[in-house]
Amino acid sequence: MAAMNRDKPSKPAVLFMCVHNAGRSQMAAAWLGHLADDSIDVYSGGSAPAAEINTAAVKAMAEVGIDMGDRQPKLWTDDVVRAADVVVTMGCGDVCPFYPGKRYEDWDLTDPAGQPIEVVREVRDEIELRVRELMSSLGVAPAG
Repeated sequence: MAAMNRDKPSKPAVLFMCVHNAGRSQMAAAWLGHLADDSIDVYSGGSAPAAEINTAAVKAMAEVGIDMGDRQPKLWTDDVVRAADVVVTMGCGDVCPFYPGKRYEDWDLTDPAGQPIEVVREVRDEIELRVRELMSSLGVAPAG
């Protein structure tokens, strides 16, 4: 995670969490990684990761120039949650851990699983808007 360095402040760390870590949380992590470049540490995880990433999510993100083809769903770890400055949950309810002192946001977004590409595009675009708002609240401007 973000290591402390006396010469410069550590960068914020954001964790996106959902149940399967195959759609929403992966798209959010991809958007933030793309827009923030290297100014934010970005993580994602699920409480019950799927076997593979949602192909419609991969396609929708590719349409905006973001490659998610090599991503794999993964289980969130306690260490990552503890080290994150911001934890964004997406439909994981009581399964998502809560640690006092962390900033939590719950993004109520349509689950792209089983949805037609038109719906997945809408979810993708909503996630981009929310990621940009999150970056602004962290004082980080989009790269490029």
